[in-house]
Amino acid sequence: MLKKIATTQLEIAYDEQGNADGWPVVLLHGFPYDIHAYDEVTQRLISRGARVITPFLRGYGATRFVDETICRSGQQAALGADLLSLLDALKIEQAVLAGYDWGGRAACVVAALYPSRARGLVSVNGYNIQDIAAATQPVSPEKEYRLWYQYYFHGERGRAGLTENRHGFCRLLWSLWSPTWRFDENTYARSAAAFDNPDFVDVVIHSYRHRFGLVDGDPLFDDMEKRLASAPPISVPTITLEGEADGVIPVAGRQADPSRFTGRHENRIIPNAGHNLPQEAPEAFAAAVLDINEWAG
Repeated sequence: MLKKIATTQLEIAYDEQGNADGWPVVLLHGFPYDIHAYDEVTQRLISRGARVITPFLRGYGATRFVDETICRSGQQAALGADLLSLLDALKIEQAVLAGYDWGGRAACVVAALYPSRARGLVSVNGYNIQDIAAATQPVSPEKEYRLWYQYYFHGERGRAGLTENRHGFCRLLWSLWSPTWRFDENTYARSAAAFDNPDFVDVVIHSYRHRFGLVDGDPLFDDMEKRLASAPPISVPTITLEGEADGVIPVAGRQADPSRFTGRHENRIIPNAGHNLPQEAPEAFAAAVLDINEWAG
């Protein structure tokens, strides 16, 4: 059932299912996806006693900024702060945090900087905290071409293109990033409705410019960004997942250095799955969340 709760910057819309007294888990979607990525995962988790909370990130679905003057930031610290604020607003002291893409970044930020709030972590594509200082350093051509959409967003042509063609553009990304997933039009349309949020374009553009150091962040998050710049380790129990067919980040293509994870850690490669891993391989994703809950005791 969709609910809303206010934080200092947002009115966050979120789905909540399961027993209110169950063990809490927060599932976080990425770009360009929405909470429906977790429909099948959620059913598997609530059958095992979980209280599952799945929020729309800033700029998506029914989540709204509470004030027109608030910076429409998509930076990593903003995503992490939103997750922390959601936990506070719901009076959840500790939860299993699980996500991919932007959502995986939010989960990693909280797990790294506020480990007492994370019972454990499931993160797709490994350590998702950005190294903004090194963002202008080129990588191999095989990796560079996969980031074309990010470079497109660096110019005003990209902003205009996303504004005018957001549904077609994001559908293209779904296809490129999940080449083995045969989703139908109804599945895409159900999630694409979340991109009609009035702040979607501004938040997306800011995210892909900030991570390359091209725009300033919201000053509210300066201290958090400074802490993230040191690449803080993640000490909570963690399972990282990689889709074997991921069209954005090839297997072991991100910062997969196990030294980033100082607690119990396991990396799992999921066959025949692309970037939208929880929707493409819900059984594997749910299994990772259940295993983390068991690890945490």
